[in-house]
Amino acid sequence: MYKKDFETTIKGQKVGLFTIANMHGLTAKFTNYGQRLVSLMVPDGHGVFDDVVLGYSTLEDYLKTDQKYYGAVIGRYANRIAGGRFTLDDREYELATNYGGNHMHGGEQGFESVVWKVDKISRNELNFSRMSRHMEEGYPGNVIVQVNYILTDTNELRIQYTAQTDQKTVINLTHHSYFNLRGAKMGSINEHLLIINADFYTPINANMIPTGILESVVATPFDFTEPKRIGKDLGQYHEQLKFGGGYDHNFVLDQQVKSEDGLIVAAKVIEPDSGRTMEVFTNEPGIQFYSGSSISSSILGKGGKAYRNGEAFCLETQHFPNSPNQSNFPSTVLQPDEKYESTCVYKFSTI
Repeated sequence: MYKKDFETTIKGQKVGLFTIANMHGLTAKFTNYGQRLVSLMVPDGHGVFDDVVLGYSTLEDYLKTDQKYYGAVIGRYANRIAGGRFTLDDREYELATNYGGNHMHGGEQGFESVVWKVDKISRNELNFSRMSRHMEEGYPGNVIVQVNYILTDTNELRIQYTAQTDQKTVINLTHHSYFNLRGAKMGSINEHLLIINADFYTPINANMIPTGILESVVATPFDFTEPKRIGKDLGQYHEQLKFGGGYDHNFVLDQQVKSEDGLIVAAKVIEPDSGRTMEVFTNEPGIQFYSGSSISSSILGKGGKAYRNGEAFCLETQHFPNSPNQSNFPSTVLQPDEKYESTCVYKFSTI
């Protein structure tokens, strides 16, 4: 992966490749096109480093692939909004319907498809910002968004989102890396062990929209309260697995289980062969678990690897899908006198 392969100009804005690292050798590379994490080098139990996120070696490949969300920031609204419509103060707003008649991940030209300003870069810290203009992709309000990444010396990739608006709007940001803790070129993630700190999840209908109820995970394939192989229940018949094409569901986090710094303990993934582990912490009420059922692409990935379905997973900390249309879900409304703040931490270690 070469810096020159990411240097270009898009709509008059310069695009490049930016690198941060910590004292232990963990290295993260980002492009400011879509604020993508294009590489994350993490050691295994023997100290051997490998890249644990799927992606591409050149900006050109990111521009032409149908897998447009690899490693990107997602906004203004992560996940789905039913029918591409929501109402604020008796006014209905109409958004792009870019997924089965619904709005998904910010629309046709969401945050993944724009160039971000690089405000700060140091050895281990990188800060992006941009103004999302009023009615961009149909959303009201001029919204100033900042996203800060820190690769700490305790092997955490800390992501801090902030946003402010000049009029009432909705917002729900997340990070969309596709992880494989064996390494991005190492095949299936079905043997990864997963724990999700959630006793409930939000079932979906056949159109991938939450039904509005919170359903217990007990005695279902969605019970990850104890370590379980990701692939263990994928083969069984369950209507929700059918609707999602595998796991592509929001889990309701137990907000009583906190880390030392007060964040919710959301999830943990253990890859037995390499010994790599990844813990996820957040202040968000939900986490979307996606088991990578639709990641095949005609574009070869890093190192000439042809990525296949089931070779990566996503754990996206966020508010619930379709919250603007579900009064019983936690609100995603942002007022002009408020500040949106969201935190996601991916912490790496070995066993």
